[in-house]
Amino acid sequence: MPILPGAEPSSIEAAAAALAAGQLVGLPTETVYGLAARADDDAAVARIFSAKGRPSDHPLIVHVHDMEAAAHFCDGLPPMARTLASHFWPGPVTLVVQRRPGVASAAAAGLPTVGLRCPDHPVASALLRALALRGIFGVAAPSANRFGRVSPTAASHVAAEFGPELIVLDGGACREGIESAIVDCTREVPYLLRPGTVNRDRLEAALGSPLFDPDRASPRVSGSLASHYAPSAAVELLPEEQLSSRLRERAAQGQPAPLGVYSRQPVAPQRNLVWCKMPDNPAWVAHELFAVLRQFDAQQVAAIWVEAPPRLPAWDGVRDRLERASVR
Repeated sequence: MPILPGAEPSSIEAAAAALAAGQLVGLPTETVYGLAARADDDAAVARIFSAKGRPSDHPLIVHVHDMEAAAHFCDGLPPMARTLASHFWPGPVTLVVQRRPGVASAAAAGLPTVGLRCPDHPVASALLRALALRGIFGVAAPSANRFGRVSPTAASHVAAEFGPELIVLDGGACREGIESAIVDCTREVPYLLRPGTVNRDRLEAALGSPLFDPDRASPRVSGSLASHYAPSAAVELLPEEQLSSRLRERAAQGQPAPLGVYSRQPVAPQRNLVWCKMPDNPAWVAHELFAVLRQFDAQQVAAIWVEAPPRLPAWDGVRDRLERASVR
């Protein structure tokens, strides 16, 4: 089936019918495109793990339309989760809460917890509303790519990963560009399990209290493996001075291998070098990051050198994705 225009009511109905029947659908959100299945159907969710090549013990995030739908999957949101939901839903913040027994077991990888998110995208919202009319309260939807690879931020990326058999709703380029922040709300104090475009400062301001970093008691969540978000070419994160030095050394080589460079500092032209200017604004970097990595792969570079982002809270989400992409 071709990519369907997400703004068309007939496309929403076709996708809702497919999901209700246990099929998978490519779904746009404001973060990245997701590979969706109805969260209350363990057999359908198992198809996500199979299609992605994802370990079945690596939990998925459940996307819901509103807090009422979220209540179907948990025994009530704790106060800190309600506070964050009231500030950031719909939006790119996932809340880990205690799962209601007997619900979304496969999506939660059998854990007693579940990650819930309300996406801020008109196509995702329309589809979730259409599913609610069918008595389906949410979809499990990890990023629509093969496990561990670069996340998709356009409908064409999803089609390239899974082929024309998958229904994909086209919602345009994703606004945020990297996955949601994840906050563990299952304990007395909140833990930031994954940074996102809603950074630590904003989350702490909403809570009125500090966020703690993951520890051994933290639940498993999406995107928490050391190696993730990786293109085919090896990625190296380099401080500005080291990047300049490596580029000078490369310029002296006779037949250098094809190289992609993503940096804030300008790069002089070299043989077999593709340079992409990194914006100074971290939000813009997040928006384009995965598309840039996919572009370098399409140009068949042998390696990708990336100027390390500043160690500031606004850059945490970008830095997290780049550090995981560089692990081999």
